[in-house]
Amino acid sequence: MGNGAKAAQKRERNAKNSKKESTSQNKTNEAAKSIICQTCRQAFFVTTRQPALEEHAQNKHSKTMGDCFPSYGK
Repeated sequence: MGNGAKAAQKRERNAKNSKKESTSQNKTNEAAKSIICQTCRQAFFVTTRQPALEEHAQNKHSKTMGDCFPSYGK
């Protein structure tokens, strides 16, 4: 058994272990999106600030922030 075989065994072992404890960042990101535009249903992260939401409402829909995000800040 040479060094190449040992490396292959280690890769296989690590691949098996990583599948068991796989935590996807995508799942975490989707859970963090709780601000939703009521006009187009686009989701925004919880950390999105008011100026960005106002910009979305004005540029995409020509509406006010209150029209698109009625529950923001409540």
